[in-house]
Amino acid sequence: MPFLLRGLNKKAFRRVRVSALIERTDGDLVTAALRGDTRAFGVLVKRYMRPGYLVALSVTGNAEDAEDVAQEAFLVALERLEDCRDRERFGGWFLTIVRNRARNLLRRERLRRGEGLSPEIVSGTGGPDVDLKRLELREQLERGMEGLSEVRREVLLLHDLEGWKHREIAERLGMPDGTVRSHLHFARRHLRGYLEGLPGRTPSGEES
Repeated sequence: MPFLLRGLNKKAFRRVRVSALIERTDGDLVTAALRGDTRAFGVLVKRYMRPGYLVALSVTGNAEDAEDVAQEAFLVALERLEDCRDRERFGGWFLTIVRNRARNLLRRERLRRGEGLSPEIVSGTGGPDVDLKRLELREQLERGMEGLSEVRREVLLLHDLEGWKHREIAERLGMPDGTVRSHLHFARRHLRGYLEGLPGRTPSGEES
């Protein structure tokens, strides 16, 4: 190995090392992080930052609060990493921290309400008319999401926005695969029914 790496400079070696870490399991990364490998914990952060954000968003309904919760949850996870007994299930353990901190935030700041369903639905180019339509769509989706239970919002966001598979969600949230599918089905049906019932929309959900 030293002979093979002799021609690599330090930056290239670090890239090789980080690339190797990305391929490792959660359990391996947690073990490495407990031994003081900050890069290993950095890979966990990269792996679970957006899922953590989406779970927090499903609880708070506020994009800025969700970002704060996800970031704070990683600090808590780092401090309590030894408490993660099943290291291969770090994802589920971490998302539990996110969920609890998000609920605590709601209890502390029940009057805080703001923008945000997903970072994809934001103001951008296209002029004031396009921005207004984006704002209206975001508000409609937020109101539709309010009618869902917390767990169904989580499943919907993780599956449809983050792209997690049913099995991955089941493992991380600690529920049977069939339960995940059921939650997703009813969440989609509820949101579709809500959008189709809005004034000016056809039964397919398109504007008339």
